[in-house]
Amino acid sequence: MANVINGKKIAEDVYACLPKKHLKLGILVGEKNSVIDSFVRIKERAAERLGVELVREELAEGAATASAVAAVHALAEKTDGIIVQLPLPSQISVEEVLSAIPANKDVDGISFAPIVRPPVAEAVKEILESANVEVKGKRAVVVGSGRLVGKPCASLLQELGATVRILTRNDLLDALRDADIVVLGAGEPGLVQPQHLKNGVILIDAGTSETGGKVKGDADSACAEVASVFTPVPGGVGPIAVAMIFKNLFDLAK
Repeated sequence: MANVINGKKIAEDVYACLPKKHLKLGILVGEKNSVIDSFVRIKERAAERLGVELVREELAEGAATASAVAAVHALAEKTDGIIVQLPLPSQISVEEVLSAIPANKDVDGISFAPIVRPPVAEAVKEILESANVEVKGKRAVVVGSGRLVGKPCASLLQELGATVRILTRNDLLDALRDADIVVLGAGEPGLVQPQHLKNGVILIDAGTSETGGKVKGDADSACAEVASVFTPVPGGVGPIAVAMIFKNLFDLAK
């Protein structure tokens, strides 16, 4: 039976270690849908409990890259940290917007010279430590190569001594059968089924997408039957990643 990770409990442990200090966190929202709204609400609740003032900027429909960059510059003037809530509308250059975030205010660790590690990667590290997983020498597969999950999680696992392979959209899932550690970040609900995995795998599901108004992970829930460590969606990686946003904020503001 899998060790099903209680992300909310781990997040509470992170919050308990954060100082009480009034800071301002800016968030730029471009796309509007139920999943993004849910993510923003979670951050708003976490900010409120920590005494952090959340300054929210929303892009107008059809806004151009210049407007988004200007919004980032405006947030940089009046906040201690900035989140650009991805994805942004397709007409906006994500690279230009992210490059406008000052490194010392980049709580997501996705600008071009980040000071802190992206929150999802920090959450994965916390999960591995809480489950007493020895990463060194393990074979790891990361599904997805995005800037918030795939790339930073692959870098983390390499730093911890794993042999890492990244699978992208056109790759077959056969490589999962030999993996000791699997991190999912494709954003495709039910992509990974139990037959794709070997018994005892450490399965960390950081993929999120909307299906029927509900947030789903990349792994079918039945994967918990073959995994030794399993993170549910929701309630697994997500709450910890949000806590790590605020840890990064306090770290940058030191």
